Amino acid sequence: MTTCIAFTASKRPEAQEALQRLTHKYGQYDEDKADVIVALGGDGAMLDAMRRRFEDHKPVYGMNRGTVGFLMNEYDETDLIARIDRAERASVKPLSMTVTDIHNLTHERLAINEVSILRQTAQTAKVRIIVDGKERMAELSCDGVMVATPAGSTAYNLSAHGPILPIGANLLALTPVSAFRPRRWRGALLRHDAHVDIEVLDPERRPVAAAADNQEVRDVTRVSIHADRTQHLTMLFDPGHALDERILREQFAF
Repeated sequence: MTTCIAFTASKRPEAQEALQRLTHKYGQYDEDKADVIVALGGDGAMLDAMRRRFEDHKPVYGMNRGTVGFLMNEYDETDLIARIDRAERASVKPLSMTVTDIHNLTHERLAINEVSILRQTAQTAKVRIIVDGKERMAELSCDGVMVATPAGSTAYNLSAHGPILPIGANLLALTPVSAFRPRRWRGALLRHDAHVDIEVLDPERRPVAAAADNQEVRDVTRVSIHADRTQHLTMLFDPGHALDERILREQFAF
């Protein structure tokens, strides 16, 4: 049974006002002493709260005080502890991103939704795609390309016309962003244990950035991506509104 809650909120005024009301009503614990984390804001606030859970793996229950709030529950200040105790759990595994930049420095990040590789300037990006050590595309001219998890498949991936993946699917979506050549390439579905390497073909003339969710590294030359099966994060959803149900509903939305 939940007794100790740590509230966290985005900087949006609506989220900050909700933070004050909820902490006054339910109290406030430090995250290291809490049973559950309650994130207030939009999906960005949820991702930020979840990213801090890689060490303690505490569950995160989000309430929408942002805009879209796909990962959030409806905002309601009443019976919050009972709602949390009845909540359904969704376990997600992050993507590991290892980046090499033009200075030969290495950067490592974890992504919950997607790893995206995007052009930094008006110049089209040109990249080479390697899957499990085998070249699959010698040159892709595009605005970018991403690898998305099932949990992230309804976010940026969907906006780029990538496929929606059920939350339990052992798949990753490899999706181009505004592919120019080959023009008709729509991406690929990969096994959950696939290792994807993206090589930037002309990093000086056509600079490219890589981002694990909203954690960006600029001027990259190579990006290696794979699912980190040693990590897991837990999101909490009100009954009948679990993540797998939301993803299914999204496929029938117009």
